[in-house]
Amino acid sequence: MRRTFRTVAAWAVCSAALAALAAVPAQAQEPESRAPHWELKDTGAGDVRFRGLSAVSRNTAWVAGTGGTVLRTTDGGASWRNVSPPGAAELQFRDIEAFDARRAVVLAIGEGEASRVYRTDDGGATWTESFRNTDAKAFYDCLTFFDSRHGLAMSDPVDGRFRILSTGDGGRSWKVLPSDGMPAALDGEGGFAASGQCLVASGPSDVWLATGGGAHARVLHSRDRGRTWTAAGTPIPAGDPAKGVFALAFRDRTHGLAVGGDYRPDQSSPQAAARTGDSGRTWQPAAEPPSAYRSGAAWLPHSRTAALAVGPTGTDLTTDGGRTWRTVDTGSYDTVDCTADLGCWAAGEQGRVARLQR
Repeated sequence: MRRTFRTVAAWAVCSAALAALAAVPAQAQEPESRAPHWELKDTGAGDVRFRGLSAVSRNTAWVAGTGGTVLRTTDGGASWRNVSPPGAAELQFRDIEAFDARRAVVLAIGEGEASRVYRTDDGGATWTESFRNTDAKAFYDCLTFFDSRHGLAMSDPVDGRFRILSTGDGGRSWKVLPSDGMPAALDGEGGFAASGQCLVASGPSDVWLATGGGAHARVLHSRDRGRTWTAAGTPIPAGDPAKGVFALAFRDRTHGLAVGGDYRPDQSSPQAAARTGDSGRTWQPAAEPPSAYRSGAAWLPHSRTAALAVGPTGTDLTTDGGRTWRTVDTGSYDTVDCTADLGCWAAGEQGRVARLQR
């Protein structure tokens, strides 16, 4: 209990420092060595883009990316072990979910048989392919877990509805769920395999799915582990294959954030964030959204109001539950994940992986 109190208190101080950092002009900010900031970790994989990230703790994290690459650290990023599945060099890993330093499930995206799922139980020393898509119309984007056994993966619409895979044994086997509880997809609607956060869970049975590309950017919500769904529109712009909600983050089953925009670097992304306080039934636009497209989001641990959003042009911080955002870093990251012991990690292009330093 004392350790828990110290952890919460320490992160409260860190959150306050981040808020203070965001509130003052750059020239007046305290030196980088003292302010909370991203500290880059040398992965030795400069040619890999890591869009998949699973933070286990401040010391342990997994990243997955292009070229079938999976790396793991157990010493806070001081060293990284290449634990890529053999024969996966042609695959694009976009999501990874780790339960601890030894057990992880990774998703490869793509049309037809390019969409695959692998699982390891020995820290990546060996992998088992547990799913290979055989439907040419399916394209899997993201996966998520409710606990160490129950999880889902989602595909872009097949025959007019998003397709959901389910596992009850930690990713060792998968089955396609019936689609009769899934609302019809909009024309051109799909998910974005940009950060592993287009499908997220909170608690034992709630899960949300983010969409774009259609006339409206929507969030679909299931209360029963993917069997039935409801859809809600968001204020994030859509109407184009490059626009929509790219990432979701829920701190509990009620309060959530959505970020996105237009991923094309030459296009602006107004209204790139929204928030909900009713499990995703309704979404309110941020009064001061991030200044550009954002592909990943995470709540800061032990905080009810602070969260981070990341993208190719920087990191934004909110300290009021998503009402306002301010850029606090200009480094390029695609995804972000935080843990209960104050570990926040980010990953992206050119082998970039960083941990938030207090």
